[in-house]
Amino acid sequence: MKVIIGPASTALAEKVAELIRCEKVSVAFKTFPDGESYIRLEGCMQGEHAAIIQTTCAPQDSRLMQLAFMAAAAKRNGARKVTAVVPYLAYARQDKVFLAGENISIETVAQMLKAAGVDALVTVNIHAESALGMFPFPAKNLSAIPLLAEYFVQKGYRGAFALAPDKGALYIAQQAQQVLGGEAGYLEKQRDRYTGQTKQTCKGLDVKGKAVIIFDDIISTGGTIVGAAEILREQGAAKVFAACVHPLLIGEAEKRILDAGVEEIVGTDSVPSRNSKVSLAPLIANALKALESG
Repeated sequence: MKVIIGPASTALAEKVAELIRCEKVSVAFKTFPDGESYIRLEGCMQGEHAAIIQTTCAPQDSRLMQLAFMAAAAKRNGARKVTAVVPYLAYARQDKVFLAGENISIETVAQMLKAAGVDALVTVNIHAESALGMFPFPAKNLSAIPLLAEYFVQKGYRGAFALAPDKGALYIAQQAQQVLGGEAGYLEKQRDRYTGQTKQTCKGLDVKGKAVIIFDDIISTGGTIVGAAEILREQGAAKVFAACVHPLLIGEAEKRILDAGVEEIVGTDSVPSRNSKVSLAPLIANALKALESG
């Protein structure tokens, strides 16, 4: 196996290659004056299993085109298999038709990657695991929630309350609970399909005097976390933290969350940022070792 160092995930890809002790393939890339992307692999791919590590956070479309070009270049240059390791998978939240006339965007992304030469996909905490069924090749979802929970254990918060921002994310809080050893629960949430606005309520949660960690797969604009933090403060929580796998943190999201009383925002390097305090490298390395041995 050779690890192709995607332009969007250079630090993470370097760590993974070191952990699995395999050869790294650098990528020459640039953007032409008209906005088109250029990709060239700087290594031999003949007969190799190529693992491309490339996240697809903003600018999503450019990152996806880079990924497709790297996969096609690997196949064109003799790779026997191409595995796309995409820590944050763009368009995964557009996994069904909500309103008439919409496209299922993640299905289109899957078809595009297949056409480019991708043979398998590894991603991390995809928004809805059911979306993996739309991929015309094997697609595996990893969970980084235990790694995030372990971060808080190491900081002295064993036994903290693991909170999901809504019932659909309760399984995430329960994964964290297995590491933290405290309680788990969720807030009630309703979202307006047209405006995107959410409303949260607290029912039957005892968080008074407790450290509470809000766990979610993605923090985007931060509205959900802000609303949850305000509710937790009203309920008497001693400390509130926010943890997510994909810290998109659009615009003023980070400031809004901290202003709402959240002590710390902790994310992974699926999306490189100053809040990316937990590395996915061990998780991805183990998955690639399993793929290679299997």
